[in-house]
Amino acid sequence: MRLCVSVFLFSCLSLIYIVPCSAQSSGSTTTVKLWQDGIPGSDLKEDGDTPELIIHQVVSDQPTAGVVILPGGGYGHHAIGHEGHAFAEWFDSMGISSAICTYRMRGKGNEGQGYGHPAPMIDAQRAIQTLRSRAQELNLDPNRIGVIGFSAGGHLASTVATQFAQVDPNATDPVLRVSSRPDFCILCYPVIALGKPFTHQGSQKNLLGADAGADLVESLSNETRVSEQTPPTFLFHTAADKAVPVQNSLVYYEACVAHGVDVEMHLFNDGRHGLGLAASTPGASQWADLCQQWLIRHAMTTAN
Repeated sequence: MRLCVSVFLFSCLSLIYIVPCSAQSSGSTTTVKLWQDGIPGSDLKEDGDTPELIIHQVVSDQPTAGVVILPGGGYGHHAIGHEGHAFAEWFDSMGISSAICTYRMRGKGNEGQGYGHPAPMIDAQRAIQTLRSRAQELNLDPNRIGVIGFSAGGHLASTVATQFAQVDPNATDPVLRVSSRPDFCILCYPVIALGKPFTHQGSQKNLLGADAGADLVESLSNETRVSEQTPPTFLFHTAADKAVPVQNSLVYYEACVAHGVDVEMHLFNDGRHGLGLAASTPGASQWADLCQQWLIRHAMTTAN
């Protein structure tokens, strides 16, 4: 087990992280439907019923790592700009292919009702399985497929990092023949705990409804689902986050330590919720560089 935690509880000079874009122009971007045939629980009548993957494939002589990007938005919208496309470019700069997942959510599709649990989880699991099952086509290493999530997308990422879809080696759908377990997990100011004083209530309500039973709530309070099978995890949060309190990251970190999971956490005093790359936030602007070094140490990239 390896674990690391750093806490920056002071203001310091800003380290501006600039995303190189030259590699992006040499790659390719395609959008594919996450489900080619029937979608569990979806009637396919309107926008929002059909989740997609926006795949950013880098050019490389060797198979690369890949990552599913899960933007936040409280399970009510996708913050696809600063928590989606910006990170596809960031991963591209490191030679890592990515796929932004527009998972189903509340308020969009399903005749205006949208989707709660388990639709987002099923979509995110399938996104990981899709990259892994198409590894040869996309020039990916199937043993280096990870996930990154932000805010409510961080809850979804921690869900798929602790709850795995059943593998069916005899399935006619090749996607179902491979594991949904990510090989690494990056959680940025994540919603983790449900049913707690520091829970983000909007995310819980959108995901489970207003009257969810205690057992269901507890089953998706993801600090309780961490196990020895949880992949290596990187956490980033700020103490000043008023929307999703830092206690969410703290309880997940503690659970990872308790179960021997390789985990690293970086906390900063300053910074609002939803920082993304946080390039203009003193102190917190260091997180992206720290994460890149973590990815290097875990053999997901050689870019330095």
